[in-house]
Amino acid sequence: MNAPIARLFVVFALLFGVLVFFTSRWTVLGAQELRDNPKNQRTLLAERKIRRGVIRAADGTLLARSVRNSDDTYSRTYPSGGLFPHAVGYSFTRFGRAGLERSYNRDLTGDRGELGSIIDELAGTKREGDDLHTTLDPAAQRVALQGLAGRKGSVVALDPRTGAIKVLASVPGFDPNALPEGRLFARLNRDDNAPLLDRATQSGYPPGSTFKVVTAIAAMDSGKYQPDSVVSGENGKEISGVPLNNFGGEDFGPITLTEALTHSVNTVWAEVGEKLGKETMGRYMNRLGFNEQVAVDLPSDERRASGEFVNGHLIPPTSPRVDVGRMAIGQDKLNVTPLQMAMVAAAVANDGRLMRPHIADRVVDPDGRTVRRIEPSEMSTVMSPDSARKVSEMMQNVVREGSGTAAALAGIDVAGKTGTAEVDRPCGPNQVWFIAFAPARNPRIAVAVTVECSTGTGGEVAAPIAKAVMQEALR
Repeated sequence: MNAPIARLFVVFALLFGVLVFFTSRWTVLGAQELRDNPKNQRTLLAERKIRRGVIRAADGTLLARSVRNSDDTYSRTYPSGGLFPHAVGYSFTRFGRAGLERSYNRDLTGDRGELGSIIDELAGTKREGDDLHTTLDPAAQRVALQGLAGRKGSVVALDPRTGAIKVLASVPGFDPNALPEGRLFARLNRDDNAPLLDRATQSGYPPGSTFKVVTAIAAMDSGKYQPDSVVSGENGKEISGVPLNNFGGEDFGPITLTEALTHSVNTVWAEVGEKLGKETMGRYMNRLGFNEQVAVDLPSDERRASGEFVNGHLIPPTSPRVDVGRMAIGQDKLNVTPLQMAMVAAAVANDGRLMRPHIADRVVDPDGRTVRRIEPSEMSTVMSPDSARKVSEMMQNVVREGSGTAAALAGIDVAGKTGTAEVDRPCGPNQVWFIAFAPARNPRIAVAVTVECSTGTGGEVAAPIAKAVMQEALR
């Protein structure tokens, strides 16, 4: 074989190899990705012939089911309407899938993989979806929605011992049953109020003073401070070379860190943050789940990270552009999700161990057998049990005699922290917050509440909502 023919042969061989690679990539290696793509209409049309499994709340309430049509296809309906629209999501041929309907689509459609499908076909078995049982609490969710009372915001509540999510409320919401009607889906997508957006996991807000709990965790667990450590709370203290004021311009003398958290003294916690430094603050933020997509069993594009943002891009806490003192009090460039702040409260509640949040509890096949259970799993050890106890005592003082008294429950110790972040919005100057857990000595529920566009404070607006949700969840 002469040289030109040999070169031509090599070129054709390479081209053939490239063709085989890309064909294999899409038909074999990328087959599952293509099937799971919510825009893949072919998959959605094929799945209309499969009876999807039902989705149920923790108490057995039916949240989603399939109804058989006259042409032997199935349509999806949502008996609970707008109760859990963002968590449950939707599954429609025209609009694709979202929420649990998307993240657990393989289970809900009975997808056993290629080999399982071949075996079912040979055996003449009709494919049916498995049922999905969740950890969601309808009664507590209703209380959360009632508390928000149509105001934009979110409430998240979870069991700090297991990570099981009980409440995932986002306002405004929508009724998934109405999506197939006319142009409603397109209108919701264009709506400035963003009803399709899950504010619990997709919206980033300045956390205000609730972030002081993160700083308190770092202060206690690093061993550099104790609850009775004394720091000056003078107003106008220089932080990063710029004077910082306390809320309302209030001036404090030397006070303990417990008092500083109780009265939410900015200048104390900003100084603590500066002295701890960016490396230490960043280490504890990472342990709590900041700086990466919030961990929960929802689709990736329905989750966002919490942390410092510049021009819409996440930057590390160690960046030169971070003012660590102002970050330590929930200011600077911080944007956080409500779920992330519920996780902060949960880590303190659970003796310093942060459990991975999850909405699904178990998958059950058509014969009633549990084929998969979502077991509690530890995300990280954030702090020692001793440090968690110290922070818990400080947070309890906030509810006993500080800015969080509106969250107090009769006969039950509550640990909490308020937050009131100033925002530049014409609808209202404050983003108000409250994070908490109860009972303080044997926690069963951790909660985060935030309300947009408020004229009040976190203690006045968000704390009463948290109280009502905790009260219902602890029944």
